Amino acid sequence: MFHELSGMSAPRPLALHPLEVTQLSRQTLGIIMGGGVGKRLFPLTKDRAKPAVPLAGKYRLVDIPISNCINSGLRHVYVLTQFNSVSLNRHISRAYKFDLFSNGFVEVLAAQQTPDDPNWFQGTADAVRQNLRYFLEGRHKYFLILSGDQLYRLDFRQVLARHTESKADITLATIPVGRERAKSFGIMQSDEEGIIHRFVEKPKDPALLDGLSMPAETVQRLKLAEDQQHYEANMGIYVFNRDVLVEALDNKMEDFGSHIIPAALSKYRVLSFPFKGYWEDIGTIGSFYEANLDLCQVVPQYNFFDSLAPIYTHARFLPATKINGAKISRALLSDGCIITQAEIENSILGVRTVVEGGTVIRDTVIMGADYYAGAPNCPTDRPYPGIGRACRIERAIIDKNVHIGDGVVITPTGKPENFDESDGMYYIRDGIVVVPKNAVIPAGTWI
Repeated sequence: MFHELSGMSAPRPLALHPLEVTQLSRQTLGIIMGGGVGKRLFPLTKDRAKPAVPLAGKYRLVDIPISNCINSGLRHVYVLTQFNSVSLNRHISRAYKFDLFSNGFVEVLAAQQTPDDPNWFQGTADAVRQNLRYFLEGRHKYFLILSGDQLYRLDFRQVLARHTESKADITLATIPVGRERAKSFGIMQSDEEGIIHRFVEKPKDPALLDGLSMPAETVQRLKLAEDQQHYEANMGIYVFNRDVLVEALDNKMEDFGSHIIPAALSKYRVLSFPFKGYWEDIGTIGSFYEANLDLCQVVPQYNFFDSLAPIYTHARFLPATKINGAKISRALLSDGCIITQAEIENSILGVRTVVEGGTVIRDTVIMGADYYAGAPNCPTDRPYPGIGRACRIERAIIDKNVHIGDGVVITPTGKPENFDESDGMYYIRDGIVVVPKNAVIPAGTWI
């Protein structure tokens, strides 16, 4: 029923024995980047790091790369954090605990000032460099570097097997994109073996783009549409050999995509691992909104129902959702919701969402709440989280713990694409109304 995600057809089948592939996973350390300030996801990143932003009602963005690692047999994973990292640290410590008889771990490494380097992380490469001494304490032969804010499913054992079989020093996962999207990515060119010989970060010049498009034989081999241009885009997924990572970081370069990879092409054997499947970089409010609401489709592009490769998260032990009469179409209802005589269409309701009678919710992502009314951790100096009676909410993102009073209307209709309300009660980004975490919207308010 659901769209399957897998790597593109490789030039030849993998020759490694399954036990050898399993061994590769055990020899690999996963490193997940916690991201920068996250300005393009503001106000969702006002009080949290990008990877901690809630996703699909009950998950966090960081659950995607961590689950991909676990499903690929990786049991040693670090998450590098710097900005607004409290909620991210709390989530990881609660969600990912291995048993006492395993040496597996998912641990946070926060940015810190040291006598050797008093600066905070200056970029992805600098973040790895500053923590390299911890990574080298183990006997890992390979280092898998991932972004913490992408939505995809990939078995990294395929990437590692191709990496070792091709005797690569560095491997990049790549995805085919069209001409317009190519302007926003690092674009590369590879030969028939998959060896990368050219890498340009976010090319804008038309002539340069013409020279970077995939040759016809590559388009045919990868079974892509032949009536349009295709480009190999960097997915921000890297595999480094141990010694190569140490050498490649022995400088002051700050970023992998902009600096390390382009400089490595003339010195190392850099391989492209082509991927054909759903992949979304959750970098803006618009992309976050669209990726979430796509999950409400009858056949979504991303499959959270894959029992062979589940997405893990913090187990909350909440009751089943209670519906006291409602009209619901194409919606995701998370654990512990209480819905009374409401109309919900093409929307996501996060954990513990309470919706009162007569309310209409369309094309909206509601992140839910961290507590129920009257719970021990529920604040007593503000109204309880939930959506009141006779409200109309459309094309919006409602962050956690928001109280919306009776008769409130929230819609971007007739408003600018981007707008900041003076009191911070709401923001508009990419034509979507965003109500920030812990906001209180008084009864009768029209947004």
